[in-house]
Amino acid sequence: MDLGLTGKKAFVTGSSRGLGFAAALVLAGEGCQVVLNGRDEPRLKRACQLIKEKTGIQAVYCQGDAADPVKASSLIKEATDKLGGLDLLITNTGGPSSGKFEDITEEVWQRGIDLAFMSHVRLIQSALPYLRESQFASVLTITSYSVKQPIPNLILSNSIRSATIGLTKSLALELGPEGIRFNSLLPGWTKTERVKEIMEFRAEQNNTSVSEEISQITIDCPLGRMASPEEIGRAAAFLLSPAASYITGVMLNVDGGIYKGTM
Repeated sequence: MDLGLTGKKAFVTGSSRGLGFAAALVLAGEGCQVVLNGRDEPRLKRACQLIKEKTGIQAVYCQGDAADPVKASSLIKEATDKLGGLDLLITNTGGPSSGKFEDITEEVWQRGIDLAFMSHVRLIQSALPYLRESQFASVLTITSYSVKQPIPNLILSNSIRSATIGLTKSLALELGPEGIRFNSLLPGWTKTERVKEIMEFRAEQNNTSVSEEISQITIDCPLGRMASPEEIGRAAAFLLSPAASYITGVMLNVDGGIYKGTM
């Protein structure tokens, strides 16, 4: 199936590794021009090189913290300058820290809000003038299935990411008449560096091993395993693509069936 992505211009934040990188890799493989983003320049350079090796597309990058309140607009401007416009935007950030409610200070809450909610707000707000000039404008926020089914010891993520879902749906309604689509991807447990850190935290808290914690998760998943980053990346590329041109306001679980609800 041709997704119609050849020549489209995409900016993917938080894409030096993990889900962001996986999405950027798939987009490049479909013929997109791609700009990566992250805080670690050596890692960004390696990511761009890997995309070149795997797809033949020369990705470029904008270094900077997308959660920085004053950085979002300059990152968008830099990315659009490098791309010569903007068709597709993925707003993706790292997750807030793990922990239990009573152990989390107000300062940590605020950092989590800036990281996992306000970063989406600021990036989308800065990107709108460029998206309005595109005939294929599409935005994808990456959150988590925890917005539908809270995950133990992730109260920050469970709470804050739900605001991003409200934002995404509201923008789909508000800007749909302008032809700009907004969707959100709700990944399940995926083999990323972030998930490894969570498993290590759980193992420490529960006096178990990482492999035992992974086994506890996969027991609850009908497919019996975690996702690969590439599986999440393919879903992201589809939702962004012209092939999904009549899909907007959707919160798509890509979780192997671990979420048990019907809505």
